[in-house]
This record gives sequence, C-alpha cells and structure tokens, in this order.
Amino acid sequence: MNTIWLVMIALGVLTFAIRISFILLLDRWQPPQSVSRALRYVPVAALTGIFIPEMLLHDGVAEMGLFNPRLLAGLAAIVVAWRTKSALWTIGVGMGLFWLLTLLF
Repeated sequence: MNTIWLVMIALGVLTFAIRISFILLLDRWQPPQSVSRALRYVPVAALTGIFIPEMLLHDGVAEMGLFNPRLLAGLAAIVVAWRTKSALWTIGVGMGLFWLLTLLF
C-alpha cells in the first residue's frame, strides 16, 4: 500500500475521532454559561479574520483608499447584510459591485 494512502486514512480517522469526541463529551458535560456566551462570537471572529485582509491587502500592500474596489464592495456588502439579513443579496451586491468597480478602476 502506498504511504500516501496510509497518511490519508490516519488523518481521516484522527479527524473523525476529534469531532466525535466533542459530541460525546457535550452529551455528558455542559460548559459554564460564560463559555457558552463566548463561543457565540467564534464564527464572527473567524470570518472577520478571513475577509478583512482580503479587503485591505492587495499583493501584500495595504490599500485603504477610495480606489480599492475590494474595500468599497466589501463595505457595501456589509451594509446590505446588515440591512437585509440575506446572504443571497449580500453576495450578489458585493460581487456585482466588485466587478463593476474593477472595470471602472
């Protein structure tokens, strides 16, 4: 058997074991209320860490001016998401504005 298959199977089993352990653990133990409240902010923090560098950095250089189509489209998408609470509208407006601004700039 090829070594790569052994590595892939081992990583698959390890990933499954880690995920199932949390399911089995939370069945018997409930975290404190403060931990549960703090965990609500994890998705927002993770997504912020992904999209803020994409909006502000271009080729490793920070561009925070008015001629940055990523920044302008991202800010518009944030406003649309806040007002409509619709992922479809947010993606549509953000991408449409990004493509339009990329053509203009």
